[in-house]
Amino acid sequence: MSTKIKPSKGAPYARILGVGGYRPVRVVPNEVILETIDSSDEWIRSRSGIETRHWANDEETVAAMSIEASGKAIADAGISAEQIGGVIVSTVSHFKQTPAVATEIADKLGTNKAAAFDISAGCAGFGYGLTLAKGMVVEGSAEYVLVIGVERLSDLTDLEDRATAFLFGDGAGAVVVGPSKEPAMGPTVWGSEGDKSDTIKQTVPWNEYDSTGKFPAITQEGQAVFRWAVFEMAKVAQQALDAAGIAPDDLDVFIPHQANERIIDSMVKTLKLPEHVTVARDVRTTGNTSAASIPLAMERLLATGEAKSGDTALVIGFGAGLVYAATVVTLP
Repeated sequence: MSTKIKPSKGAPYARILGVGGYRPVRVVPNEVILETIDSSDEWIRSRSGIETRHWANDEETVAAMSIEASGKAIADAGISAEQIGGVIVSTVSHFKQTPAVATEIADKLGTNKAAAFDISAGCAGFGYGLTLAKGMVVEGSAEYVLVIGVERLSDLTDLEDRATAFLFGDGAGAVVVGPSKEPAMGPTVWGSEGDKSDTIKQTVPWNEYDSTGKFPAITQEGQAVFRWAVFEMAKVAQQALDAAGIAPDDLDVFIPHQANERIIDSMVKTLKLPEHVTVARDVRTTGNTSAASIPLAMERLLATGEAKSGDTALVIGFGAGLVYAATVVTLP
């Protein structure tokens, strides 16, 4: 006879309790990008919607930006850092293979030896982190979990690549996920399409950097990514709505990954979202910050009053892998 394992005791449900963001001090307009590529401000805006982006200085490291954003999220949640039982960091621009930057962040925030780890899921990383945090809270391994999306993509940008030089920005966004007495985070619809992994990738592996003489950068096949994002991700977004039992008319806010405003517009049209739904367009002034884009956009919508606490929001991230994650949440 096998030994019976005691069932875990967590919260009945989980919710986002607080959000915080950090954007680097330096604002970079399109004019700076045009110094190294043959293009125009009008072309960049028409193709992406991007007007400016933020680039980090030497002091604004992945860890430093994360700590700033996390401090705001913890304060917004009304808890102390010592209550954080898990720290999940999604990033592709922390260049140390090990240890995880999450351990440094957990220590400097003052958590009490919180479980801490990094994940690499590109622009879908925040959604992956949310899902893991929800599981930890409901399973009972942590009462409060900090989820951080952070990138310094300026370090991985080829400023001479006309297709990508204007796209990327830096920043950090964080949320605290904690217990809830009622459902406030819907089922996650997530997955990957590895057969398309070459459409967004690092130009060369780190172990080949010395032989090429050129620092690795992010490259993508723009048209292929655009078609995939518009047609396939709209289906995933609808599946997330269906899984949560939410109709488009029930939505208050739509927060897609801030990759490209044309993609956002196309998804809104395909999903037939009503006019009353607030759509995040943080990409205009923040650019594509990969894993940081959704929490940064969420923080800005709440700070400006365009969204309010208790609103029902559809969030979806998608990118390199190709990976994706979508869910419906109640805003903190």
